[in-house]
Amino acid sequence: MNKHTLSLEVPETLNAKILRIVDTSVYSDILEVACPTLQILTPGATDAVSMEITTGGEKIITACDLGLQLTDCETTLTELPDGIYSIRYSVAPNDKVYVEYSHLRMSKAIKLYYDIYCSINLSGCEPLK
Repeated sequence: MNKHTLSLEVPETLNAKILRIVDTSVYSDILEVACPTLQILTPGATDAVSMEITTGGEKIITACDLGLQLTDCETTLTELPDGIYSIRYSVAPNDKVYVEYSHLRMSKAIKLYYDIYCSINLSGCEPLK
């Protein structure tokens, strides 16, 4: 294969404190993989945050990684906001070899839905013995 086929997956998680990104790219055997860069634009932000990513691996991203939390990163993590995240992954030459995704994150909304659903009293719906 004479070119890289870049691909990312962003699995849904109910952990509102992390964003998990998995590199599912297929890399060429004859081309070098250099400068793998991940750029993430959070909901409501105007500037993307750039970071390195290990090719073929996964990255767990927190509010500290995105600059949304500046203190207590070792002890307490802030929840990431729900909304549309713009995610761009590239390798050198980064202006030509890239893939972009829009990811709708709904972890807090889905957790709220499950919490409400689990709090419903279903005893009136149970069969009589």
